[in-house]
Amino acid sequence: MDCSLSPLAPRELVSEYQYYDFRALDRPLTRSEMAALRSISTRAAITATSFTNHYAWGDLKANPSKLLEQYFDAFVYVANWGTHEFYIRLPQGAVDYMLLKAMVPGKSLRVRKTATFVIVEFGFESEWDGEDDGTGWMASLMPLRSDLLRGDLRCLYLGWLRCAQDGGLDEDELEPPVPAGLEELSGPLHALIEFLKIDEDLVEVAAQASNPLAAGPSRRELSAWIRGLPEKDKNELLITAAVDQDERWRNDLVRRFRRTNLQQASDVLAASERRKAGDLLAAADVRAKERARLLNEHRIAEAAKRRAEDLANRAWYLDQLGQRQSEIWKQVAAHVQTRQPKDYDRAVSLLTDLHDLAVCRGQTTGFQTALEKIRQVHAAKESFLRRLAKANL
Repeated sequence: MDCSLSPLAPRELVSEYQYYDFRALDRPLTRSEMAALRSISTRAAITATSFTNHYAWGDLKANPSKLLEQYFDAFVYVANWGTHEFYIRLPQGAVDYMLLKAMVPGKSLRVRKTATFVIVEFGFESEWDGEDDGTGWMASLMPLRSDLLRGDLRCLYLGWLRCAQDGGLDEDELEPPVPAGLEELSGPLHALIEFLKIDEDLVEVAAQASNPLAAGPSRRELSAWIRGLPEKDKNELLITAAVDQDERWRNDLVRRFRRTNLQQASDVLAASERRKAGDLLAAADVRAKERARLLNEHRIAEAAKRRAEDLANRAWYLDQLGQRQSEIWKQVAAHVQTRQPKDYDRAVSLLTDLHDLAVCRGQTTGFQTALEKIRQVHAAKESFLRRLAKANL
């Protein structure tokens, strides 16, 4: 893939807000590398493992893809026109490039190769919600790199779903092999769903064909497999374990074990059983409509329950009110006599209660007679009379 086609290539547009976050994971940056990065930006926060900066009415004075290739292992980019990008750099020898490439047919997920690395690129464009400033995403998404190094391809499958959701795939295009564990998503995978705004109904439908996540190899299984390795391979494993500062040697070991024992073969669907992109989208739409229907039914039931409770509470209150009607009528007269707006409101509220009580007991004639007397006595109090009219009394 030509890097110049990347949406992260230098822009001519001036942005209102852009956030860049680069991380070095396999090794720290050298002092000379940090100096080179400082020459690109005087404002960026630069450490031995990171380069972060945001720009208002400006832009990074370098190609982010080139910076990733040269210095870093992960990259997050968020812009206020709705762009979300997450890139992962992987050592070529640690992953199967052709396997990864086979899962990335659309715009929202890309895989490309450099001289020594494989770059996985997630991204999409949407409306900006005005709140996402990009901070915090790197910590949530970074563990997906370790997943890929272990041979866990669930993040790539989710990227494929985003491609389908974008409408960038033919309806008859078959899904890639469905990885195990789509119903047991980790925190970083949920973060990727949120970051890329992947339709959760689509994820749920896709997960129906996913097997449970297999447990890792046992100590006995690994022991038997290692004993059968050539002496040269055993020595290489020991040297790598002693020299590597990260867990890459362990990921390589588990991946080689699974490849040798064909454990991943049972984790995916055969090509004849794979579903079409159009069928998955249609099933997700059906699920979304059914979920909306059930949610609406629940809301209606809850509203009816609350209304029944309110009516019961109102009935109890009116019953208590009925035991002291004479006192309430006296309170009404006292409130009106003050000529204060707040007391007018209290008087009208009590009259409303007395009206409802009269309706419940079939005594509306007596209520109207008493109310008419109040109107006559206070005929000069126009503000009070307006309140009565507004309350339909």
